[in-house]
Amino acid sequence: MTTKNLNLNYKIVLNLIEKNAKVLDLGCGNGELLKILKNEKQTNSLGVEINEDCVVEALENGLSVIQGDLDKGLNEFQNDSYDWAILNQTLQSTKNPEFVIYEMLRVANKCIISFPNFAYWRVRFYLFFKGKMPKSKALPYEWYNTPNVHLLTIEDFFEFCKKRNIKIEKSIYLTHNKARSGFLIKNIANLFCEQAIFVITKDI
Repeated sequence: MTTKNLNLNYKIVLNLIEKNAKVLDLGCGNGELLKILKNEKQTNSLGVEINEDCVVEALENGLSVIQGDLDKGLNEFQNDSYDWAILNQTLQSTKNPEFVIYEMLRVANKCIISFPNFAYWRVRFYLFFKGKMPKSKALPYEWYNTPNVHLLTIEDFFEFCKKRNIKIEKSIYLTHNKARSGFLIKNIANLFCEQAIFVITKDI
């Protein structure tokens, strides 16, 4: 897969991370992002994934992945042992997202978190007019089989970070295969953007 053919989410993450960085990818699935980072940025990367089949597939592809439950913490990792920790489209499926975020900030200097925005106008439209749990490209599941247990919005995440003194260094908003960034447009983004990507650090 060439960088030209990458989906926008992966392109943004790839551009955020510097060459030779030490990266921890949490909820890495089959390691697709890990492989891209390794090939394009020569990162020293490790993935953590709960699904055994995904772990086996990643290992068969020569990637460094261990099986682990993010909701139980990252006890095997020392403080500030990674340059970056990534939680890509996984936050909403954790049982204790606050704890997971704190653990990310403990083990890495910077963290990338992305999630589908539940305040996107199409989601609001779907719920208002159909009276059913919304489905979209970013939220494709039925209510009874969805892995998403903590749906959130862009505004929710800003408020979460503000209350906990977590510093948001960068915010990027995605819709229709386009990306926009900046704090001034976050209110507009909350309505019109389907996904969000944040870079956060400890606010020391």
